[in-house]
Amino acid sequence: MHPWKAMIVPMAAVLLAAMGTSPATAEAGTPTITIENNATQPVFSRADAVKQTVYVEVAGTDSDSDGLPDRVAVDILRPKETDEGLKVPVIMEASPYYAGGNDVPNHVVDVDENGNPLPTLRAYANKLATEPFDGYYDNYFLPRGYAIALVENLGSGRATGCPTTGDRNETAGPKAAIDWLNGRAKGFTPEGEPVSATWSTGNVGMIGVSYNGTLPNAVASTGVEGLKTIVPIAAISSWYDYYRANGGVVAAGGFQGEDADVLAKYVLTRAAGQQVCGPVMDYLTATQDRISGDYSRFWNARNYLNDVNKVKASVFLVHGLNDWNVKTKQFAQWWYALSKRHVPRKIWLHQGTHMNPFNLRTVEWLRQLHGWFDYWLYGIDSGIMREPQADVEIAPGEWGTHRSWPLPATKPVALHLGSGAKLSLLPQRSTRESFVDQKTRTAEQLVETASAPDPNRLAYLTPELPADVRISGTPEISLRAARDAGPSPYLTALLVDYGTDTRADGTLVATGETLCYGQGVPGDTGCTALRRLGTATTPYKIVSRGWLDIRNRHDPARTETISPSKDYTFTWDFQPKDYRFKQGHKIGLIITSTDHDYTLRYPEGSKFTIDPAHSSLILPVTKP
Repeated sequence: MHPWKAMIVPMAAVLLAAMGTSPATAEAGTPTITIENNATQPVFSRADAVKQTVYVEVAGTDSDSDGLPDRVAVDILRPKETDEGLKVPVIMEASPYYAGGNDVPNHVVDVDENGNPLPTLRAYANKLATEPFDGYYDNYFLPRGYAIALVENLGSGRATGCPTTGDRNETAGPKAAIDWLNGRAKGFTPEGEPVSATWSTGNVGMIGVSYNGTLPNAVASTGVEGLKTIVPIAAISSWYDYYRANGGVVAAGGFQGEDADVLAKYVLTRAAGQQVCGPVMDYLTATQDRISGDYSRFWNARNYLNDVNKVKASVFLVHGLNDWNVKTKQFAQWWYALSKRHVPRKIWLHQGTHMNPFNLRTVEWLRQLHGWFDYWLYGIDSGIMREPQADVEIAPGEWGTHRSWPLPATKPVALHLGSGAKLSLLPQRSTRESFVDQKTRTAEQLVETASAPDPNRLAYLTPELPADVRISGTPEISLRAARDAGPSPYLTALLVDYGTDTRADGTLVATGETLCYGQGVPGDTGCTALRRLGTATTPYKIVSRGWLDIRNRHDPARTETISPSKDYTFTWDFQPKDYRFKQGHKIGLIITSTDHDYTLRYPEGSKFTIDPAHSSLILPVTKP
């Protein structure tokens, strides 16, 4: 890891001047922001804010093939003083969800021996829409001298074009909005009159959760001038790893059967969407490939890691360590790549699921985000860059700050598998063990009986731990195994904490307190109920999962033949974690094939044989 060195922060004035982010000196009589204690102050009125809608031309992009450049709709809220000469930076959230979504059937996940879908009823995706200016940005940041811009992305709502789930067409929409804010793109009023952003400093920070957090990653990877910082929350860095894993079709948690085409159809809410964009939707379905699951040109076009060397913006990354929708590999591989390039960055990792940090650590989140935007968009030395780089919640409500992530001094530790359900530091003689795949029992059902033999999985457990063991980073597994018979190409590994404990349960619980964090307007008080993570006492926890299509043992882009009953060494990764196994608990490893809630479900009966003596689990262990 290469953390942003605190030793160079005293040079902030020089660096910020070079980046063009220093606060401008106002002419006499021109309204200005107020700075006290190195922070912008709430001196502007949210109630009197100017609201405008601009249609920005996305030059060079014609995703609906109508012969005209696509356009995106941008709703803007800015202090009224911007009509009197005040120039302000912009906090931008781009989204395909502002106009809601369509009911779209997911793909069938029960397949035949060749991976073709079996006839069945299909479930409907159900995702929530968001409404413009219903969040906290306007109440908190507009009074402090920021404009808020909400970009309705291609193919959704009032925009033209077609959604294409994460490729460069979609990236071009919010990028064009940034270009417009910097005078490089055309914008029009709803009446069609040209309009310029004369009130904008040109400095933009993008923020959002989930898809709305993914678009900042995408736009930053273009290197667009004016994008000074991004705050990707629960965001995707590679769409392949959202819908696939190591050569296999693997669902986003809670959305079994969804794929790139389903999501595009869901957000296709523009006028005459199906008529105009039907061929584009058909292309997505035909090209995404749910049979082999291989990495391809289709997925490569949706991989922002390819262009991480273009990232100029700083990054404040946030992710839930129990997020199984946008899995933790998404943040980790992006973070690792940014680290190698010494990109200025900060990270929050919490014990929640697919959540907004505003809802679970509100006061501290606003403090740090305020300092971050002041620093990167106004050039104010807020002190945020001298604070620890990583905030990590290791247990509900138990936060720690660290110099970097993974935690310093993290080292790989190998645990060796042994027949008879053994997992230990030392290699041991073992006999070969087998299991037979099934497709109706969930991972939780296979895990809960680990102390007893089970024909559908193999289990390996350590003795009770003599002390706490903390992992920080990406676990891996190396398995010597053979598929003796059957069609299922999956190997699934589950990392489990066995031991009764009170753990986060994925919910938020109101504390009974209310925080008024910003200026209210009719219908929006600027207040919120404070919450904490809900908890439950459970006998075990699936800490992480890892999946492999064994036909892709060398390369996720290449399917290879697997010979029956022939031993191969299969190596693959788990989802990255920061987790503490407590003293007295046992670390467990469960090996199975079909993961009911994530993988495709092939006909039952595939038999796998494992050689424990030549297999190991590698954990990134750090100080507890």
